[in-house]
Amino acid sequence: MSDAVRDGGSGAGPVRQDVWWTDPALLVRGDFEFVWGLLDSAPDAQARVVAAVYRASAHLHRDAPPVVRRQLLALDAARYGDRELAARITTVPVAEGKHARWGVEWATAGQVDSRLRYTLTGAAVRTVATVVVDGRAVAVSPAGGSGNGRALQVWDLKTGEQVGEPLVGHDGLVRAVATGMINARPVVVSGSEDGTVRVWDLIDHEQIGEPLPGHDGWVLAISTALVDGRPFAVTGGTDNTARVWDLSTGQQIGDPLAGHGNWVVAVATAEVGGRPVAVTGSWDGTVRVWDLSTGEPACDPLTGHTDQVLAVATAVVDGRPVAVTGSSDKTAKIWDLTTGEPIGDLPTSGSHRVLAVATTVLDGRPVAVTGGGDNTARLWDLTTGEQIGDPLTGHTDRVGAVAVANVDGIPVVVTAAEIAGTDHTVRVWNPQERRQIDGPSAGHSDIVVAAATAMLDGRPVALTGSGDNTARLWDLATGEQIGEPLRGHTDVVCAVALGSVDGRPIAVTGGYDALRFWDPATGEPIGEPLTDPDGRTIARAMGSVDGRLAAVTSGGHRSGKPMRIWDLATRKPIGRFPTGRRRNYADKVIAVAVGSVDGRPVAVTSADDRTVRVWDATTGQQVGEPLTDLDCTVRAVATAVVEGRPIMIIGSDCKTARIVDLTTGQRIGEPLRGHTDVVCTVALGTVDGRPVAVTGSWDATVRVWDAMTGEQIGAELVFPAKVNTVAVAPDGRLAVGFGTELAILASR
Repeated sequence: MSDAVRDGGSGAGPVRQDVWWTDPALLVRGDFEFVWGLLDSAPDAQARVVAAVYRASAHLHRDAPPVVRRQLLALDAARYGDRELAARITTVPVAEGKHARWGVEWATAGQVDSRLRYTLTGAAVRTVATVVVDGRAVAVSPAGGSGNGRALQVWDLKTGEQVGEPLVGHDGLVRAVATGMINARPVVVSGSEDGTVRVWDLIDHEQIGEPLPGHDGWVLAISTALVDGRPFAVTGGTDNTARVWDLSTGQQIGDPLAGHGNWVVAVATAEVGGRPVAVTGSWDGTVRVWDLSTGEPACDPLTGHTDQVLAVATAVVDGRPVAVTGSSDKTAKIWDLTTGEPIGDLPTSGSHRVLAVATTVLDGRPVAVTGGGDNTARLWDLTTGEQIGDPLTGHTDRVGAVAVANVDGIPVVVTAAEIAGTDHTVRVWNPQERRQIDGPSAGHSDIVVAAATAMLDGRPVALTGSGDNTARLWDLATGEQIGEPLRGHTDVVCAVALGSVDGRPIAVTGGYDALRFWDPATGEPIGEPLTDPDGRTIARAMGSVDGRLAAVTSGGHRSGKPMRIWDLATRKPIGRFPTGRRRNYADKVIAVAVGSVDGRPVAVTSADDRTVRVWDATTGQQVGEPLTDLDCTVRAVATAVVEGRPIMIIGSDCKTARIVDLTTGQRIGEPLRGHTDVVCTVALGTVDGRPVAVTGSWDATVRVWDAMTGEQIGAELVFPAKVNTVAVAPDGRLAVGFGTELAILASR
């Protein structure tokens, strides 16, 4: 490869390696492996920010065309607060000959962390372990894709590349892995829902011997140890027992370790008083310590957790062997394994379950790493009990597995999102890297699910709602959060609106409890929350109807009540729908929007019967015939008046969107195709004087379309997490909620 092709920079000759971070063309067009090899040479703070920007979404742009890499790098530069770098990246021409149609103006920084080294994708992760193979540190986890969670995948922790083919053999999902050595060769031991334990040679990538049967149910936990010089494995399962195996012979040692009253879901090993022990944690809420030489309990059960024990690890603190345990009771506890007494609790927030624990030594200090239900991992000094630095942030789901390793002398933490979510990534971190986040705001701490935009007192403003039970106001021009978060809701804020009442700007938020009104200038509530006198008030949609703010609410699940539409200026109901025998229809509704037809306020609903219906909000009667020839469930709907014509856009499970005449019910043009997953959010607006439709998808992309012709405008916009909400501002900016973050893009 020539220097020019390899470097991809803007200069005529090879890029100077001492100033590589100053050339955005190199970042966009340069060979990935070449640029990746330069990142660790960053000599100063600015260069380290550029390196962090390149790493942030490297798993997405590594094999992507330059047009996608350019957009992701600009987005990540904005997330790190470097708008000048974002702008310079956006202007880089690419081989496709197209300049960027959209520029990233700013973004929040809740999911970026400069301690991130790499993100591994394609895993079906329930567990992860690390080991050194042929001099390189690797991680082993269940494989996704064709592996379907039944195979194991090996990853190089330095390059992020897969090593060899998946290890195939289990007939059920792999629930546990641990690594060890047999005859000086690295191995991984895996346990599965098929009830077996298997041992794999990590050099030859072959199974060693026959599967180890014995558990009467799923194998959920594994740890390895040396006992009298022999390699042992200890496994736990749904049969409420732990079992000990000699890995050299494949034989079970002694009787099962019985005593727990529920599933054994966590196992670790240690040495206490010169004797090898196993430490087991169970859904029965107890921790037990077993002498591996005798198979007998080494002490009484360790009690103190008030809910299921989910994770166990061991360490040595001040010469004493200890266990660290995590639990569904939202605590992590430290135990003295010599006495069986509790030493204390790690000061977790107490608001999320502790799902995973690992231990290591950093700078000579014993350290624990915990993974939690708040989507973060945290490091703890086991000597002082204090948290070390900020949480590791970036996962969009609960962190269900953690491990530690050493890569070229650099200690790393490996974290994996829980399989039940949608993250499906393994992330590698350097915990000793100095964290650098200068973004406009960390923003929400949970998924952004709703967004609205408006011009208030001459400035463009956005309002977002989140699963963290708050709403936030943003200055679209500066990226600054306006005031403090709007608090008061007791559940997810799922609908928001901005407008004015009697000439006074107002923000309205809706959750599963009430509609709340706020002064957007001060963040102070205006009046009392609005609730339905007939019972629970769940916000379903908000919008403008002939210039007046309106909201649609429903009762609780199976309430049997019709939906209600409110005039938010008067706080009075306009009407209910549907009426008559369709009263239970509200329980089937998935998506709602408000609009107007011939001067009448209407509501548009999609339901699980694969229909879309329009309702006269005043009379509660259905308007016209429903759309019934839909092949999939409609997940999102929005309305607008375009060139004097009321229209709606619907997004569906078919991965498409359609534009429909709201008056006649006729489709306008062909379906909008291109997404590869559910179209879950849609919006209508005007950009550069042109009516547009915007679609967002679970495929983590946004597409912009000409609302009249159906032609896509510019390339797809790629994001690092699922897109949950989109909005078009009055000045044509796009607001995109992805994961816990918000990005604002402008037409170029």
